[in-house]
Amino acid sequence: MKNVFIINAHEQYEFSKGELNHSLVEIAREHLTGAGYETQLTTMADEYDIDTEIERHRWADAVLLQTPVNWMGVPWSFKRYMDFVYSFGMDGRLCDGDGRTRKDPSRQYGSGGVLTDRKYMLSLTFNAPRESFDDPSQEFFAGKGVDDLFLPAHLNFRFFGMSSLPTFVCYDVMKNPDIENDFRRFRDHLGECFPGAS
Repeated sequence: MKNVFIINAHEQYEFSKGELNHSLVEIAREHLTGAGYETQLTTMADEYDIDTEIERHRWADAVLLQTPVNWMGVPWSFKRYMDFVYSFGMDGRLCDGDGRTRKDPSRQYGSGGVLTDRKYMLSLTFNAPRESFDDPSQEFFAGKGVDDLFLPAHLNFRFFGMSSLPTFVCYDVMKNPDIENDFRRFRDHLGECFPGAS
């Protein structure tokens, strides 16, 4: 891998300026550049061109999605980005439709991705505490983990044939933030996922 496309999906609100997600993006860019990777960045505050965004996905060996978790999913502006960019990429640039054909009924839904040699990584910021996940005694998530909650995001990338790198999470960022430790953990995580451009 040598090219990483970073998407900052934060949508700015009066009560949430996006400083944490911005800082994580900057840490990622600093690490990646220092490790010999080329990076490109799109934020939801940017004006973007659909074809350029599709080509950024095609250029990248890995996509790093940096996003807050808003109401158990990605912010609305990134959902809008997906609706436009990913829908127009179904013309064979990101995927060849959904993979099924009338000529070959053995082709399964979701098998049309053309980015099969690419990776993606989710980096999420949550208000939820770590202990609320993966514990059947915690009623809200009913024992489910972060990747269970973010299955739709994983499936979006899998639709293009991409495979996942381990997810990174900052927990409890509003009520009990531990930002310096989160930054340290993120640097360690990046070092494991992106040890050096090859």
